[in-house]
Amino acid sequence: MTRIGVVGATGLVGNEMLRILEERKFPVQELRAFASSRSEGRRVPFGERWVRCEVLRPGCFEGLDLVMIDVDDPLAVEWAPVAAEAGAKVVDNSAAFRMEPDVPLVVAEVNPDDVDEMPRRIVSCPNCTTMVLLTAVAPLHRAAGIERMVVSTYQSVSGAGQAGIRELDDQWTRDVSRTERLRRAGALEGLIVPGQVWPKPIAANVIPLAGSVGERGYTSEEWKLVHETRKILHDDSVAVTATCVRVPVYVGHAMAVNLSFRSPVTRGQALELLGRAPGVRLVDDGNGYPTPLDSAGIDPVLVGRVRSDPSNPGGLDLWVTGDNLRKGAALNAVQLAELIVDRE
Repeated sequence: MTRIGVVGATGLVGNEMLRILEERKFPVQELRAFASSRSEGRRVPFGERWVRCEVLRPGCFEGLDLVMIDVDDPLAVEWAPVAAEAGAKVVDNSAAFRMEPDVPLVVAEVNPDDVDEMPRRIVSCPNCTTMVLLTAVAPLHRAAGIERMVVSTYQSVSGAGQAGIRELDDQWTRDVSRTERLRRAGALEGLIVPGQVWPKPIAANVIPLAGSVGERGYTSEEWKLVHETRKILHDDSVAVTATCVRVPVYVGHAMAVNLSFRSPVTRGQALELLGRAPGVRLVDDGNGYPTPLDSAGIDPVLVGRVRSDPSNPGGLDLWVTGDNLRKGAALNAVQLAELIVDRE
């Protein structure tokens, strides 16, 4: 039995972690929930009982075996080492430690053995987009070696947390129907009002800029796909380029992926590999295709529209989607916790 702490327990991912711990019958002897001061004393559900939230403070992790963290990077930088120094193993879902050389970055179905080496007692979960993508493409990489990957993402608003969901809700209910009436009447005013999370409206729109703009005009989300892919696959030679797009979908990230391989891969070979890949559900019968709505609330990553690339013999195009809150974050964190407990 394990004494476990969940930091960020009142957030979207934190709530999902608690649900999955209960669903998967994780051996919890004691559970402590941590949240911000405004949520101190708030009760969060864990199975048939409720757990009262505490605030982070000196000594709060004493006696815990495992701490799962889903908070902003600065808080993770501050408190993950504190939990490790208190004797706990830490599963961190922030971006704070992902590219640290002495912190493994792990997708449970792809590189589980990396949890065997945790010199800082911290293991990191990748970005939710990377998580969904690599669950699907890693079996193809193991079989034929991905040489180049071109990715276009369609990322849901829940990737920006509760604020993203509220902003989409507000714009749909407040602005969209009114704007449509004005458009039909020939009026120019009444356009959807931008919110606080994104500088342009997300309702009835797509925003081809996810994350902050950085080096060479690529965003932080796009660079995460590049660097995290190479670290997880243990292969710095994989060329990755991405365009990350935010879409007015509540839950579920999707990706259109073009792959070039060192050894040619046929569509039939790809279907066979994906059909038996852990954590993957193939939805490709010639007419079938998965959508973000299909992936919402379930564990598997869904893959469909697998095609041989006519412009690149031996290459593939495919469509991937997965629940960004579940497999993209909370489920993988729980799976890593299970791996740690199993090895101990």
